[in-house]
Amino acid sequence: MADKLTPEQRHRCMSHVRSKNTKPEIIVRKYLFSCGFRYRVNVKTLPGTPDIVLRKYRTVIFVNGCFWHGHEGCKYFVLPKSNVEYWRKKIERNRERDLEERVRLRDMGWHVIQLWECQLKPKVRRRTLEGLAYTLNKMTLLNFGAKVYGLPEAEDGLCAAEDNAEYGTSARQEIKDGACPCD
Repeated sequence: MADKLTPEQRHRCMSHVRSKNTKPEIIVRKYLFSCGFRYRVNVKTLPGTPDIVLRKYRTVIFVNGCFWHGHEGCKYFVLPKSNVEYWRKKIERNRERDLEERVRLRDMGWHVIQLWECQLKPKVRRRTLEGLAYTLNKMTLLNFGAKVYGLPEAEDGLCAAEDNAEYGTSARQEIKDGACPCD
């Protein structure tokens, strides 16, 4: 199917795609602020310029768009029918860069949390954000050496942190992303 827009219209449309202050990012930031978490946004001195940086918790949060970062198995990630090779290469480069940046951040001693756009859709938003707050609170308790009392184990998919307990080592393991909740 041919593009319904002229090249000028397509250029104008694509130039308005934002990389900062997207709706999913703002949803996460408002929730974190309302829960008492204080953060910085788009810190350029860290690899990958994380969307949200919580220095007190040594944690960075990336809020990724399912299409632009190639969320496997997600209904919002569908390669365009035109110029397929270009888009496949572009999204694969984004995935590789994301992985490298997360590994570099973990090597620097940062906890990395990756949220997907589909995890912030209205149906599952509350569960995702509560899981994020739970994860940050649990990391705080563990970082300061406190014994964790009364915190129930998280249900599958509720804990937002990645499954790598050794953040300070240079373990270049494939990062296992959680199942897409939009299915």
